[in-house]
Amino acid sequence: MDKYVGKRLDGRYEIKEIIGVGGMAYVYKAYDNIDNRIVAVKILKEEYLQNEEFTRRFKNESKAIAILSHPNIVKVYDVSFGDRMQYIVMEYVDGITLKEYIEGQEEFKWKEAVHFTVQILRALQHAHDKGIVHRDIKPQNIMLLPDGTIKVADFGIARFSRQDIRATRSTDKAIGSVHYISPEQARGEITDEKADIYSVGVMLYEMLTGKLPFDADSAVSIAIMQMQSEAQPPRQINAAIPEGLEDITIKAMQKDTSKRYQSAAEMLYDFDEFKKNPSIHFEYKYFVDESPTRYMDTISKVRGVEPVKTSGRVHTETDQDEEGKKPFPVIPVLCAVIGAFLLIAVIFVFTVLGDKFFNNDSEQIEVPQFVGMTLDEISSNPEYMQWFNFETAKEQYSDEPVGTVIDQSLEEGITVKKGVKSITLTVSKGPNLVQIPNVVGQHRDAAQAALENAGFVVKYTLDVSNEVAVDFVISLSPAEYPDKMNYGSEITMVVSSGEIPADPVPMPDVTNISKDQAIALLEGAGFTVAETDITYVDDSSVPANTVIWQSVAADTPTVPGTAIKLRVSTGFTQVKVQVQLPTQMTTPIDMQVFVNGELKDTFTGLLPNEVKVKDVMVSEKSENYTVIIRIADNGKGNYTAYAKYTVNGKTGEVTITEQPNLNALTPSTTTTAAAG
Repeated sequence: MDKYVGKRLDGRYEIKEIIGVGGMAYVYKAYDNIDNRIVAVKILKEEYLQNEEFTRRFKNESKAIAILSHPNIVKVYDVSFGDRMQYIVMEYVDGITLKEYIEGQEEFKWKEAVHFTVQILRALQHAHDKGIVHRDIKPQNIMLLPDGTIKVADFGIARFSRQDIRATRSTDKAIGSVHYISPEQARGEITDEKADIYSVGVMLYEMLTGKLPFDADSAVSIAIMQMQSEAQPPRQINAAIPEGLEDITIKAMQKDTSKRYQSAAEMLYDFDEFKKNPSIHFEYKYFVDESPTRYMDTISKVRGVEPVKTSGRVHTETDQDEEGKKPFPVIPVLCAVIGAFLLIAVIFVFTVLGDKFFNNDSEQIEVPQFVGMTLDEISSNPEYMQWFNFETAKEQYSDEPVGTVIDQSLEEGITVKKGVKSITLTVSKGPNLVQIPNVVGQHRDAAQAALENAGFVVKYTLDVSNEVAVDFVISLSPAEYPDKMNYGSEITMVVSSGEIPADPVPMPDVTNISKDQAIALLEGAGFTVAETDITYVDDSSVPANTVIWQSVAADTPTVPGTAIKLRVSTGFTQVKVQVQLPTQMTTPIDMQVFVNGELKDTFTGLLPNEVKVKDVMVSEKSENYTVIIRIADNGKGNYTAYAKYTVNGKTGEVTITEQPNLNALTPSTTTTAAAG
């Protein structure tokens, strides 16, 4: 059995079973006996406790992710960083990993892949907005609930650094994440949120095609492929994949970070466009060689099976083999080479200089700024239409008016040949307005999930309220929010922090008065006293039912509504009865203590050679009660009355009513014990 199973951490988390093993930590299912819930506890492996790098990351990152609050991210409830153990307490998710789900599917539907990926991107967008990069996105770290909800786990715990990559290269030890790491991670470079985007692209590729884009026998080989190789296009593996979805996947997996999606929000935007029109094609340009190599067919063959005339006879290679070695035809070959060279030179002159001498219309012009103009303005300008070949315009949502150019494929001010270069214009189709869900009166978590699912970035502020319960939404800020806003806009929720506190008042002194008087006085001042907050203490120095302590000292300024704890005397005390034991005996002894005829205590031990006194503690909520001591002779189980006492529960006074029978026991002939 695992050494932690059955143990209780910090007196709170009862470890039930191990549910996962990672590179750095073990994960256990546990019961939180304070909050009465099942949780997951991740414990750092012992071999990493002395590693400053691992412990620093475990501590710093776990504190950081505690600030995350999103329906698609596993919550962190508690952290502990001791010298002998470090652990994180998280939300327990009753589901399977996305990896298990992928491996269990014979055919993965692309609609499911989109559904899962969108949820992952929303979680990452929330984390990236908080300045947190996951760095270990893989299906093993994605939990899938039965209702299809995604939960992203393990933020910032297992991540690649330069040290990690060096260790991989030196030991050739396979790392589970290497199939999903970005090229910059594989090179050991500093990473940002675009590394997570690459990993999401790899997962999307795997869901769509049923295979990983790069796989090999060793982790090092896979890392090299991540840096240098291009993945097979998904539609070559599965032709049922929509073209637009392939575009999204390949763009996310671009090795050049500048060509990759720059944020989760940008990738979500394309998914939104794809869901509106699954037949969309994004027309991204990949693997374009900015300076392609030009090839030219050779003009003539220097050697081959074609005949060459010499000495009035046609010879071939076969003839030469039959007749023996002949002199190499240097002059014909040299002529052919020179002719080819001259022909190439002529072609070069016509290509490079022909426009200047023979084409007076190929003037150089600067690309104007089309951004800000409308398509009508451009098409009505005959010079623009003569100078450029305009491709079909692309449309995107923006804040600019419908039909306004918001981007151009050729940069303003560059010089191009008239009528040669094509230019693509991106045109605004107006703002992407989304209906704002009505979340006023909802719990903060549900409201945030509804707003984020609608495509908004959500923040919240706290405000006091006497009408709205704690953690429920009071309003949206500012209050004059429209019914619709742009997709991706930021919305702030005003969340209740509870009732408006009253002004502090002096705490009354309720000690040395009765419990009922104290409660009436405290409640009259606006405070609360629950029966569970009253502790009864045996104390005969004050009358029964008298308050002897209050949790807030008298005259302390205290906000009304505060719960006050009290200690109340029972009026009685715990009494010590000293029982003199039989003399000159060396035998085991069994003693029973009866209070008012009820067995309250037992004692078993050895008698010394000299007289001893046994202290017996008794407590009874009555002014006078009887204590009887019974002893069994020689361990035979035959108990006889030994002594009797009368005790005053108020004063603690003890009176012997029947003297101890010091000769009650007979000597043992079989048992000998040392004194003490």
